[in-house]
Amino acid sequence: MFTSEISDQLKYYVYRLIDPRNGETFYVGKGTGNRVFAHVKGELGSEADTLTDKLQRIRDIRVDGFEVAHVIHRHGLDQETSFEVEAALIDAYPEATNAVGGRASDERGLMHANQIIERYKAQEAVFKHKAILINVNRSAAEKDSVYEAVRYAWKLDPKKAAKAEIVLAVLQGLIIGVYVADQWLAATPTNFPHTPAERPGRWGFVGREAPEDIARLYLRRRLPDSMRKRGAANPVKYAF
Repeated sequence: MFTSEISDQLKYYVYRLIDPRNGETFYVGKGTGNRVFAHVKGELGSEADTLTDKLQRIRDIRVDGFEVAHVIHRHGLDQETSFEVEAALIDAYPEATNAVGGRASDERGLMHANQIIERYKAQEAVFKHKAILINVNRSAAEKDSVYEAVRYAWKLDPKKAAKAEIVLAVLQGLIIGVYVADQWLAATPTNFPHTPAERPGRWGFVGREAPEDIARLYLRRRLPDSMRKRGAANPVKYAF
């Protein structure tokens, strides 16, 4: 643990939690004081059936007789700089269990040069249908499919979502998938058998690709600037 004198010197810092069994970074965070050590303390106070992926990894490390490695990546930062460093590290360690990307990762995060060219040259989307827009995780979209990445599991109002005519999967401001949701369901293993655990308060949909004449209106179009609010944490937006 850091003493108060050390904490004063550290100011804001960015850290990584590393699994000593394989050297893998499984979490990236930022904070002050003893924030870096709070995750291990959180695991000790959690019930087995409420563990997140991060806490489960910490418990597995402890059960195997090891200790989480805590690495301070940058310190002596102000708060705004710590957000930027954290976001860059989350991009650099895609295996990390962070539930969301870092600040502005949707706007200015990891991209290949060709993706930057496509994004900034893309025509702006004009919404002619009631749409729900969902920012998807790059690694999930690449590992599974865009459909699997966008359909599960989100904090939203299912009654409002059901009014949408289309669901748009968005990656870093570019629409990469257009779907029709036939039904919105609670995020449970019964409704979504491929998932390991219930996600209370979250919802997903069962659907299909939108008809081609509708898809071509939106696919590979960029979101209007008015919809790309910097620092917005909610991955779900509505266009109606």
